[in-house]
This record gives sequence, C-alpha cells and structure tokens, in this order.
Amino acid sequence: MRPPYLLLDVDGVLVPFPQTDGTAPATHTRHNVVPTDRAPDAPVTIWLNPAHGPLLMHVIRTGLVTPVWCTSWRHDATTLIGPLLGLPPLPYIDLPRPQITTSHPNGYLWKRDHVDIWLGDAPAIWLDDDFTSLDHAWAAERTTHGQTTALVQVDPHVGLLPEHLVKVTAFAARWLVTQVGTPNVPFRDEADAA
Repeated sequence: MRPPYLLLDVDGVLVPFPQTDGTAPATHTRHNVVPTDRAPDAPVTIWLNPAHGPLLMHVIRTGLVTPVWCTSWRHDATTLIGPLLGLPPLPYIDLPRPQITTSHPNGYLWKRDHVDIWLGDAPAIWLDDDFTSLDHAWAAERTTHGQTTALVQVDPHVGLLPEHLVKVTAFAARWLVTQVGTPNVPFRDEADAA
C-alpha cells in the first residue's frame, strides 16, 4: 500500500511572492539560481526559508507520504530548490509549459488536469497557493470516488508554515487509518469548514 502522494509546489509555497513593497519574509534567505532554460549570466533570485527543509524531512521520514514536486520548476525543483533546503532528490511531475496568461485558464489551476492524469486513482495531498473553488470541488469529487484527495492552500505572500505540514501529516495519518478498516472520515480543511 503506497501512502498518499505529497504534491509540492515551489512558487508561492517554498518561494513566497514579494510583498507590495518588494520584500520577502524575514525568515527567508536570498539565493540566485540558474534554471535549465536560463543563461548562466541570467540567474533567478529566489527566497527560501532554511527551516522548510527540516520540516519537510520530518514529514517525509514519517513514511506517511510519498513526496513529488508538482511545480513549473519541474526537474529544476530537484536539482536547484531541493538541495538548497537539504532535501534528497525527489521525483517530479513533468508538467507542460502552457502558453497561458492566467493560472486559471478554465477557472481552475492549470496544473490540475495534468495532475489528475498523473495520479490515476492514487490518493494525494497537494500543497499549492493557487487553488480555486473548482479545484476544491475536484478534490471532493475524487475523494467521493475513492481517490482520496486533500488540498492544502498556502498564502503566496507568506509561504509554507508548520501548520500546513501538521494538516498534511494529520490527513495522511487519517488516510492510513481508513486503509486498515476504519470508516472513511473525510478530510476538512479549517478554511473549508468556515
């Protein structure tokens, strides 16, 4: 029995968007990285919280999730972002490079259709900053059909917080309990309950 996939986004989750004054959270450290499609003399500046690596490793070491990058950084998440956080090489979903002007071209997150195909009937916990109500409806529909799915929404200007990983671990533990014969208890994010 494979544990749920933990789908990890980068931008807005591990790399927060700047505040209106252009600053990043004080907890984050500046790094210049060179993604695959960039020239060495044109690095990209990112801000990462060094505490995220140990927090994510704690969740990974529980064995309750199978981590996978789910980001437009694709392979660069494994080669650039992960090492800066002290993460081991993780697999990634090879998302396409769509020609879009919004992250919600159909009213929902552009990655969703690709993720749905990639997941098949596997359970998943998805950390991202850009879900819409249609994404939450999709997750509920998957769960109703036995493909347990939880979305954990992150504020893109703050980034990942420990409480997000508490939700991930709690959901994964509940999922495991349901696999050993306890009646299915649906996951509800506090934001969903409001």
